Amino acid sequence: MSELTALTAVRLVEGYRKGEFSPVEVTRAALERAEAVQPEVNAFVRLLAEDALGRAAASEERWRRGEPCGLLDGVPVTVKDILLLRGAPTLKGSLTIDAAGRWDEDAPSVARLREHGAVFLGKTTTPEFGWKGVTDSPLSGVTRNPYDRSRTAGGSSGGAAAAVALGAGPLALGTDGGGSVRIPAAFCGIFGLKPTYGRVPLYPASAFGTLAHVGPMTRDAADAALLMDVIGVPDSRDWSALAPAPGSFADGIAGGVRGLRVAYSPSLGGQVAVRPEVAAAARRAVERLAALGAYVEETDPDLADPVEAFHTLWFAGAARVTQHLTRDQRERLDPGLREIRAEGARRSALDYLAAVDVRVDLGRRMGRFHDAYDLLVTPTLPVTAFEAGAEVPKGSGHRRWTGWTPFTYPFNMTQQPAATVPVGTDADGLPVGLQLVAARHRDALVLRAAHALYEAGATAGVRPAGS
Repeated sequence: MSELTALTAVRLVEGYRKGEFSPVEVTRAALERAEAVQPEVNAFVRLLAEDALGRAAASEERWRRGEPCGLLDGVPVTVKDILLLRGAPTLKGSLTIDAAGRWDEDAPSVARLREHGAVFLGKTTTPEFGWKGVTDSPLSGVTRNPYDRSRTAGGSSGGAAAAVALGAGPLALGTDGGGSVRIPAAFCGIFGLKPTYGRVPLYPASAFGTLAHVGPMTRDAADAALLMDVIGVPDSRDWSALAPAPGSFADGIAGGVRGLRVAYSPSLGGQVAVRPEVAAAARRAVERLAALGAYVEETDPDLADPVEAFHTLWFAGAARVTQHLTRDQRERLDPGLREIRAEGARRSALDYLAAVDVRVDLGRRMGRFHDAYDLLVTPTLPVTAFEAGAEVPKGSGHRRWTGWTPFTYPFNMTQQPAATVPVGTDADGLPVGLQLVAARHRDALVLRAAHALYEAGATAGVRPAGS
């Protein structure tokens, strides 16, 4: 990376304020970086260079007058191609969506960024309709890992994670229905937060219902807190959006972890086979939390594997999002998506309601768990990045992506805030993530604990080769 593309959003805003560099300089550097890495990792479905430079020039004039229009004025950001961005097609990784449609509306999170003067670099890749935990699609092909181009970036926000990791903008908007922010953030060595459901409004509503969250993907927790202050406010188009947060996420990030009650579950009670290098890196990070003053206990939540209930909810969403397609259009879908949409169409309303009952009970049990513990800490994933273009690791025996993501999707079902922090690498130099989970509405606590790990150097050395 150049000096400018290596800077965090917090540092960029500080630099703009002091006149050390300008939004136009930063945007040009970020676009050059995006163009350079695109042939290697395929993080973007489109770059918006002309629009980005125009917004950067307007921002530069505002900073020259000492009148920035918001918290992120002039900061480059990317938008996952699931979310609407005015003036750019949102094709969702699918050949079934017409790029010639009317693209005249922003998603709520995008609208807030526009109001705060952010610079939109482009739209990032996603699997078709965001249906799986890796990023490849009939529309845009395979997205690759910044640390090893033969490996997957994860998904479904894989393009966003690769872009942030390689300096193509410090901030990204991702979506997470079963781990889709946390999975690629962990594989690509960056920070990712799935906020409490409703904290970041979503419109149009996801076909996957209230499993789907919008969240920040950033260089560190401080940048995510700043981004949450912008996007974590209500929008009238989302009837399930939460009321404003009680305070600034950025202002509350520095409180540390001293005195927090932390439950460390290395394998969800032996349910998950975690690779030894992943387990070792996670344990070292947990020991660091203890050294910072947290009370750490190794214990497991009452979390019987809810995968079948999740599948019912997820597959039904896949059936719903493709319901309007013609037979010819369905033949153009990702083959795996075709399979799960067919399974979803076969399940009944009673099956769906039974899955909702499982979800409600899971939420009740996690609520009781957090009466005793402020944070639950786990590995984000039991594996590091595997071969690109595959839904599951070769030889794993898993049928679907949920087989290797047992730490992530349960917390979409419970709607809790959950973040991933990079805490080391394996012998192949691939990042390992640590997941921090709190009770619903305690997003600020997750950000504060994550920031403490960054401040304590837990993430040191996690950087892609050549960046």
